[in-house]
Amino acid sequence: MRPDTFSLSLKTAEVPVRVLLCLAWGLIASSAVAAAPVAQTVFVNGKVLTVDAADTVAEAVAVRDGRIVFVGTSAAARAHIGRRTEVIDLKGRTLMPGLVDGHMHPQSGGLRTLGCNLNYERLSREAFLARIQACLDAEADAPDDRWLVVINWFQQDMIPTGYAPTRAELDTLRTARPIMVRSSFGHSALVNSRALGVAQITRDTPDPKDGRIVRDAQGEATGLLEDAAQSRVQTLIPPPDAATHLKAARIALGLMAEQGITTFLDAYTDIETLTAYQTLYRRGDLTARGHFAVLIDAGETYDAKAAVAEVVRQRGLYDTGDQGAKPALRIHTAKLFLDGVITAPAFTGVMVAPYFENSGTEADPHWRPGHNRGPRPYFTPAQLSDTLGLLAEAGIDPHMHADGDGAVRQALDAVATLRRTHPDKDIRPAIAHAEIVDPADYTRFAELNALPVLSFQWGKPAADTIEGAREPLGPYRHALIEPSGLLDIYGARLTFGSDWPVDPLDEWFALKVAVTRTAAKADQGKYPGRLGVDPGLPLRTALRAMTLGSAYALHVEDRVGSVEVGKWADLIVLDRDLTATDPEALGDTKVVLTLLGGRTVYRRP
Repeated sequence: MRPDTFSLSLKTAEVPVRVLLCLAWGLIASSAVAAAPVAQTVFVNGKVLTVDAADTVAEAVAVRDGRIVFVGTSAAARAHIGRRTEVIDLKGRTLMPGLVDGHMHPQSGGLRTLGCNLNYERLSREAFLARIQACLDAEADAPDDRWLVVINWFQQDMIPTGYAPTRAELDTLRTARPIMVRSSFGHSALVNSRALGVAQITRDTPDPKDGRIVRDAQGEATGLLEDAAQSRVQTLIPPPDAATHLKAARIALGLMAEQGITTFLDAYTDIETLTAYQTLYRRGDLTARGHFAVLIDAGETYDAKAAVAEVVRQRGLYDTGDQGAKPALRIHTAKLFLDGVITAPAFTGVMVAPYFENSGTEADPHWRPGHNRGPRPYFTPAQLSDTLGLLAEAGIDPHMHADGDGAVRQALDAVATLRRTHPDKDIRPAIAHAEIVDPADYTRFAELNALPVLSFQWGKPAADTIEGAREPLGPYRHALIEPSGLLDIYGARLTFGSDWPVDPLDEWFALKVAVTRTAAKADQGKYPGRLGVDPGLPLRTALRAMTLGSAYALHVEDRVGSVEVGKWADLIVLDRDLTATDPEALGDTKVVLTLLGGRTVYRRP
């Protein structure tokens, strides 16, 4: 029967809208194949992981005018090849949708490439100080009042294990300059005595709300500042200028394209970042689809209406609306911090039950439940519920940082209230990190359609998940740390976010850890085996979280995130067949080609 004479005998009212839409798209797709539109690019002889509802594996894809016009066999794809069609023989390699990174900090990542960088390395006291001294020596002519900011300090993995430098070590460096060393986690910083003096931090300075000035036994500041306490120093450091921000944005986009990221969420943006990306948008230089979350901070005099109004204001200034195949800037997300991090030495994650404490000695430890449940939640329950309700009325999704199981529960409780009070709103609340989730809350993610945004690379034995967490969490909670596989078992809709630059930008290592729960090969001697009891994820489930899952969180699952006819041709080609790769070697995967709306934005040399 010809498509133009096909009729439905069922009444529209008796058929779900989704079914009718699927039938309509089927007719459109059938008509397109029948007409055999000539494509600009056709990929053949590949392993096409479509990530569609059936996880279909195809051989070929055709692209025309920025859209996918055909998915199927290599033989059938020939109908779309014309005289000027570029035909790419995949030779068995994987073609899949471009990655959708649902939680990252790209501007910070770009800026960090330009500074004094410790590169997440495991360093001894001597190496730590030598690296910083080298940065100082490289700027020998810098005035004494110019800050040195050191980045990507892997605080949890110093040599020897447990070593925690203080301002006393930084004070031995040959300089009169104030120094700030930022932990790669972003929740703590170490400063020297000169910096404490400039910031006017003394033994009498009170801890700020949602932060801590770490002190020694005599009550003196050690130089370590946790969470909001960092702002006492950060506000004194001159920000990068507009040219530097623009350069950082270009660097970040280049690194993302190399990884195969075609859509991203900047999970904590600012005006400088938005201005830089707006400039690139206007110049036509964007190489990824950008989504941006505006921070809502529960300060001392919190006003939920004013906070939400500011998010709406920035949306009006910077949101470009949907631009089709052309990459756009979208603002439909607000970032809220509910706590800090669960690992040592911060212990700023909000917990259901207290952290364990050593009641013995270092030589003869006895870890038992203590009294510290972490800080007070950064939002009160009433503040959080009111804020989520106001965001829903404005059509804005909440993206909540919740590391400890207490903060996760608070987030879920607020989402439950949101679902009761705004049942008709298509709000997709995200709970970022969720490194510890109480088992009583596993089913609530699916029940409430709350989206866990997980950094898969954390689910391995490492300094932060072993030395920094095993004893303080206690054996039961530690066995359940990084619960990606457990949340999947209980039906949660998983999404992925690299959290770069908290870690190096390596999406494929994250995929490897999601599947294996093991450390990098070079680290398996020190950190053998798998992490905890979590079963990990099947390859197809992890890939879905990194593509269509995160696309759903950003309300773009109908346009990107899978290889289907009618969607934008945001595609990547890999150097191997992922389905035939040893899981331990998934981290070695390289992107050969990245397309955004059918346009090549990266080609591996």
